[in-house]
Amino acid sequence: MIIDKIENASLYSGINPRFAMAFDYLKNTDLINVPSGKYELDGDLIFALVQEYDTKSEEEALMESHFKYIDIQYIIEGKELMGLVTKTDHVATLVDLEKDYANYDEENYSFMLFEESMFGVYFPDDIHLPCIQLDEPAHVKKVVIKIKI
Repeated sequence: MIIDKIENASLYSGINPRFAMAFDYLKNTDLINVPSGKYELDGDLIFALVQEYDTKSEEEALMESHFKYIDIQYIIEGKELMGLVTKTDHVATLVDLEKDYANYDEENYSFMLFEESMFGVYFPDDIHLPCIQLDEPAHVKKVVIKIKI
């Protein structure tokens, strides 16, 4: 996993040409004015999911990981906590290969505060618990860029 601010995106653009495309989209799109929805950047190889929601309690959320896609989750507006842990020794409680996710009942994770202009890159070995409130529910606008492996 990678956690950083958008101004450091150039450090990661060389990982893969699709990373360069994703970070170019994040840096050069007026995301605050983009409506929620799905936006194809290169068909199913790379696409963006713009989301708006209210954060929730830890108990209402599910730990997740993916198999076919890498997630880049970027906070456009607001703040949320993200639970993070690697898959090492963790067993999924639900796997849906068609929808590209697994859920976990994991309780041994660390929280990281994500604020505006921060992003997290989650590879298939990374389990994440997104959308968690700080002290109370708050509005967040985020884009999740899915990069096919």
